[in-house]
Amino acid sequence: MQNEDRVIFTEEMRQTHTILVPMMLPIHFRLIKKLLTLAGYKVDVLISTSPDIINTGLKYVHNDACYPAQLTIGQLIDAAKNGTYDPHKIALLLMQTGGGCRASNYVSLLRKALKRAHMEYIPVLSFNMVGLEDNPGFKIGPKLIGKLIYAVLYGDLIMNLRNQTEPYEITPGESERLVNDICLDLERQFDENKGCSKGSLLSNTKKILYLFSKVKVGEKYKTKVGIVGEIYVKFSPLGNNNLEEFLAEEDCEVVLPGLMDFVLYTVDAGIEDYRLYGTGRKAAFIAKFLFNKILHRQSFIIDQYDNYPCFHPPTKFLKTKEMSQKVINIGTKMGEGWLLSAEMVELIESGVNNIICTQPFGCLPNHIVGRGMVRKIKGIYPDANIVAIDFDASATRVNQENRIKLMLASSKDDLF
Repeated sequence: MQNEDRVIFTEEMRQTHTILVPMMLPIHFRLIKKLLTLAGYKVDVLISTSPDIINTGLKYVHNDACYPAQLTIGQLIDAAKNGTYDPHKIALLLMQTGGGCRASNYVSLLRKALKRAHMEYIPVLSFNMVGLEDNPGFKIGPKLIGKLIYAVLYGDLIMNLRNQTEPYEITPGESERLVNDICLDLERQFDENKGCSKGSLLSNTKKILYLFSKVKVGEKYKTKVGIVGEIYVKFSPLGNNNLEEFLAEEDCEVVLPGLMDFVLYTVDAGIEDYRLYGTGRKAAFIAKFLFNKILHRQSFIIDQYDNYPCFHPPTKFLKTKEMSQKVINIGTKMGEGWLLSAEMVELIESGVNNIICTQPFGCLPNHIVGRGMVRKIKGIYPDANIVAIDFDASATRVNQENRIKLMLASSKDDLF
C-alpha cells in the first residue's frame, strides 16, 4: 500500500537524516537502536516526558484518536519543533502491525499532523513487515529482522529478571547497574557481529541468569502485580504514567509479560487466517517459518530457567495460546485480541492474582478483550483481583493511582 503524496526517504537521507523513534521499552529499544545504527541508520530514541508532549498531541491530532496516537505523534512533533534537531535533517518512525486497529493508521495521522504544523517536508517511515509502505533508504530485510529478534529476546530476558530481583535487592540500584552492564556487553558483541546466533544466545542466556542470581536479595514477601493491556500503555512509562515506578513505591513486584509474545501473536495471526478462512496461503507459509524460528529460540531461553529455581520462568507462547481457549476464541485478533485475555489467565495460573489491565480510553478492541473479559475470568478464577485502568489525556494520575491502591488494599486484606 503506497501513498503517492508522501515524502520518500531516499538512500542519500541515510547519511544525512536522523530517524526519531518514540520510546516504549527502555531495555529493548536500547538494543534495537544499536542494531539499527550498525545497519547504517542514524537513530535517536525519544525519552522526553515533558507535559508539552500530550499538549502537542492534542493540538495536532484529533481528540477522538486514541491516547497512544496522541502521545507518540505528540512526542515526535515536539522533538521536531523544540529546536533539538534540524527539522530538515530528521525522519520520523512509527511501527505498524497492519491489523484491525487504529494503530495501523498512525502513520497517516502523523503525516496529517506534520502538514498542520507546516512541516510536511519531513519523511515519515513505517516499521512494518506486511508491506504497508516502503522507502528506498529504509529497508528492513531478513538479515536485520533476524538480529532484531535477538534484541527482543534479550530485552525480555533482562526485563523479566530485573523485575524479579529489583524489589528485593539488598543494595539499592544493583539490579539496574547490572542491566546497564549486560546491555553494554551485548552492544559490544553486536559491534563485533556477534550475539545474534543460537550459540551466543545460549551462552549469553546462561551468563545473564547467573549474574542476576548473584544479586543479594532479602526474603520479605511483596505483593505481585501483573500488568497487561494495549501494547503501548502496557509498556511505555510515558503512556502509563510510570506505572512500574508507582508499583515499586507501593512495595510491589511487577510481573510483565514480554514483548516477544506480542510479536509471536502478530505472526501467528497470519497462520490462523489461513487455517480459519483459507486466505493468504503464501503469507501463512512465510509466517509459519518465522513463527517456528522465534518460538524455538524463546523456548530455548525459558528452558534455561530450570537451572535457576530462584527465578520464575515466563510461560511458553503455545501454552499461553492454549490457556486462552478457556475464555476466548483464538479467532479474536483485533488489537491485542485473545493474547490480552490469555495473559490474564497466564498470570493467575502462575500465582499472580492481582492484575492491572491498562487501556487507552475508547480503544474498542481492548475494552472487549480486556475489561470485557474480566467477569468471565473471575467466574473461572474467583480469587482474581483485576482492575481495568483507562489512560487518556483527560484522566488524572491521582484517580488512576487511587484505584490501584484500592486494588492493592483488597489484595493485602486477602493475606490475613
